[in-house]
Amino acid sequence: MTELEKGPKGRRRGRGARERILSASQQLFREQGINGTGMDQLCAVAEVSKRTAYQHFGGKDELVAEYLRRFDPSVLSYVLDRTDLTPRERLLAVFDIPPTTPLCPYINAAVELNDPQHPASQYARDYKKAVAARLADTAREAGAADPEQLGEQLALLLDGAAARTRVLNADTFPTATAIAAVLIDNAIPATASDDRRPEEVSN
Repeated sequence: MTELEKGPKGRRRGRGARERILSASQQLFREQGINGTGMDQLCAVAEVSKRTAYQHFGGKDELVAEYLRRFDPSVLSYVLDRTDLTPRERLLAVFDIPPTTPLCPYINAAVELNDPQHPASQYARDYKKAVAARLADTAREAGAADPEQLGEQLALLLDGAAARTRVLNADTFPTATAIAAVLIDNAIPATASDDRRPEEVSN
């Protein structure tokens, strides 16, 4: 085996190299930004050679897009697929986010890259649209008169709260939750039968 087939410190590349590269990108991109992270540093942290990195990813642009794809492929399923909550409660639970949570990586990437044609920017747009659509689906379950509008309103509120929390270094999610409750209650008729717990519907 030649030195080119080894990573830093002689570590052999293998099937784990791709995962190490992605793990390093998640750490470094979140901590110091996409533009602030060079491929040399990323390869050093991942313990792979640059040659190996470019064999797995055609370039940094492709790596950034894959980095975003790995974050939340299920689009809020950890909240919106819960069966112990009513649809209305699930919509509100989306805002139950610790203030120490890092700013959304999709927002970070779109701001840093500032290039609508970048593959990561396109993925960020697709993901944000998917979030609004997923919220709209849950709003429809809850009986909202205009679920698409409510989904878009809640998505906007969620991103705004995340950005404001980061800028002010203060928890703005309780305020966002209160606003979300008003939006939801205004959009859903008081008699909507879907605003009952699953066990109540089955009885």
